[in-house]
Amino acid sequence: MSTAPESPAALLRRLVSADPGRPRITVYDDTDSPTRGERIELSARVLANWVAKAANLLRDDLDAGPGSVVLLDLPPHWRTLYWAFAAWSVGACVEVPAHRTSADAGDGPASSAATTAGPDVVVTDAVVVAAAAPEAVLVTLAALARSAAGAVPAGVVDEARELATHGDVFDGWSEPGGSEPALRAAGALLTYADLPTGSTGGPQRVHTGTTDTALLLRLALTVWAADGSLVLSRGEPDPAVLAARLQSEGVTDPG
Repeated sequence: MSTAPESPAALLRRLVSADPGRPRITVYDDTDSPTRGERIELSARVLANWVAKAANLLRDDLDAGPGSVVLLDLPPHWRTLYWAFAAWSVGACVEVPAHRTSADAGDGPASSAATTAGPDVVVTDAVVVAAAAPEAVLVTLAALARSAAGAVPAGVVDEARELATHGDVFDGWSEPGGSEPALRAAGALLTYADLPTGSTGGPQRVHTGTTDTALLLRLALTVWAADGSLVLSRGEPDPAVLAARLQSEGVTDPG
């Protein structure tokens, strides 16, 4: 049985109210990078805390709100999820650049071509992209980072240093209208009414190894709407390691 879609912000509030401590996203990092070996798990309450801080930063420091476009130039990652929900919380449209939606998308620095015309804010892990944007947030993917590893371009927000200074609660001024743009990726545009936030089926523990950022966002909305949770494997884990991981995590849908 399905129900009418709700806004991402309302969905997150429902998850926090229903079971604030239950894991909603677990991420294993198998990439050939400094973050290899990380395992990060976020409950609904912790996810909501990250979302609130990012939403306050977007609205208070970067003037993002209804009608704004936030270019999310990040790989599938737990940080990507809270930035997407933050953009939706302020009523903005999330845009995912083409190289983050292709089957062979990588996790390395993006080229300047990733910054398509028109975004009001760019959230990226690539210094070159941040430097070219009118308003940008430079994200450091490492879980324990307290500042960017290298030099941050003038005028760019260093997320690792500055996000913690923002409030743990976000009070949205209004819910976005259903016809407002919410997600643009691979030439397709979804409105807030189109987002897959209507509950279908029962809760599952779903695994994904996708390299497609937009797919991760849609999957998270779908799984969480049904009161489920996600396990994300980044990179290419050894098959035996992956099999053991899925069993230990109680995955019901291996993806």
